[in-house]
Amino acid sequence: MATCLGLDIGTTTITALAIRAPDATVAAVETRPTPSRLPAAAGRFEWDAEAIAVAAESCLAAVMRRCTGNDFDVAALGVTGQQHGVVVVDAALRPLTPFVNWQDRRGDEPGRAGRSVLDDAVDRLGPQAWRRAGCSLATGHLGLTLHWMQLRGVLPAGTAISIMEFVTARVAGIRPVTEPTCAAASGLFDVHTRGWDEAAIERLSLPARLFPEVREATTVVGRVAPAAASRTGIRAGVPLTAPLGDQQAGFVGSVADRRRSAHLNVGTGAQVSAYVDSRNFSPPLELRPFPVAGNLLTGAVLCGGWSYQVLEAFCRSVGHDVLGVTTDAPVYDRLTALAGSVPAGAEGVVCEPLFSGTRSDPARRGSWRGLSAGTFTPAHLARALLEGMAREYADHLAVIREAMPEPPERIVAAGNGLRENAVLQDAVATAAGLPLVLQRHREEAALGAALAAAVGAGWFASLDAASAAAQSA
Repeated sequence: MATCLGLDIGTTTITALAIRAPDATVAAVETRPTPSRLPAAAGRFEWDAEAIAVAAESCLAAVMRRCTGNDFDVAALGVTGQQHGVVVVDAALRPLTPFVNWQDRRGDEPGRAGRSVLDDAVDRLGPQAWRRAGCSLATGHLGLTLHWMQLRGVLPAGTAISIMEFVTARVAGIRPVTEPTCAAASGLFDVHTRGWDEAAIERLSLPARLFPEVREATTVVGRVAPAAASRTGIRAGVPLTAPLGDQQAGFVGSVADRRRSAHLNVGTGAQVSAYVDSRNFSPPLELRPFPVAGNLLTGAVLCGGWSYQVLEAFCRSVGHDVLGVTTDAPVYDRLTALAGSVPAGAEGVVCEPLFSGTRSDPARRGSWRGLSAGTFTPAHLARALLEGMAREYADHLAVIREAMPEPPERIVAAGNGLRENAVLQDAVATAAGLPLVLQRHREEAALGAALAAAVGAGWFASLDAASAAAQSA
């Protein structure tokens, strides 16, 4: 039986799944934790790229074992993962730097003339760079991390790539390639030409050779190398399609009708998006390439699941520091149950869950207000935080709706941060004034990568057809 594989390399977990022909039914799923990040200075978020690649291949091997005995013949493999981040590798695909991910804050460190590294880079790029890039350069972007390395004199000669590009190249044994949905996350990509922004790269004094060739999603860029075949159990010679960004992969894997639906993905961070054919946008929205053609108008919201994690960690620290009760077991379910016990509106308690700022104002911080003696409780804090998250998403969606030719009829939900929190689901639907639809497929990004591979393998004529089949199967 023909099957296609999808691999999603996330911030906290790695997922591999198999879909089978002809209807893209999910046949097997495996998930592994992403290896722990390396010890680093405050504000630094670094991982061992090789360790992530080993874990990713182990996940592929596990899903292949699930397929054993079912006469599955793998037709293609697609890879996706966290978009913002970089590892520099040499010609032999050896990492020359740690993998620095999207949470990294080194761009806020001092640069030149008393300005931050980010401010220095933005000044160099000029006031119109965001129009070409589809977004304003931000700390955690590939481009800014490279600029930091350049200023510190630690930028090695090699190729700068995302973690999914690294894993794809390693499995195929090829020179790394990128794809518009990945490359645009660098802040140095021209979303109008769907190619590298050569002027921006030159203004940051970065070598052009750092940046890999751009190929479109669904394009076969390599084949499983014999060494990777022995590690994963995938037959040598199986095609790999160009790796794509997890936001767009999640959209492909969950939205059956891209022109009538908005999409909300809540993981560690969050993205609100809708498909458009045009290239018109203005901040705070970003214009992110859609695979093959078109774009997503996107509100990139930092207060995703990580904001809820801040409150959860605080509650456990109260147990440890005040009550002497220590537990490593997460208490998210308990917090959500408490939040559900409080009426909508949290009895006047309002939270701005912006603990790591916003894209446009990294220095902004979170707050709770309207607290009284009777509402200063974990339940009210949790309810207000979730409603604050929902307001942020609804505010971004309101701006997106104004730019769409036709307003969306529904919000398609994705990501475990939303799927596993009924209180947040209700808060989002209320704040946005639209029905919230949960798809049955839990691993939307991995499914989207598998669907892109299926198009590359000739199963479907387009991503639209693949998405529709997957949601109707």
